[in-house]
Amino acid sequence: MSPDRPHRVVVTDGPLLVEGPVDIDLPDGRRVSSQRPVTAVCVCGRSARYPICDTSHRTRRPKKSEETS
Repeated sequence: MSPDRPHRVVVTDGPLLVEGPVDIDLPDGRRVSSQRPVTAVCVCGRSARYPICDTSHRTRRPKKSEETS
């Protein structure tokens, strides 16, 4: 794995997983750093630790289209 091109994995109904230490620049100018080997980045906006995932997506109610499927 090249250090200048991190590996990313999108998990359906879950976070974006990024390998290696990461710096996340937020729209308001803040920077959040994680030194973990794999960082779960929140994509649903429910995390109390946003932008880091805290698994709040697991307790979400299904969308109407998912209920009827």
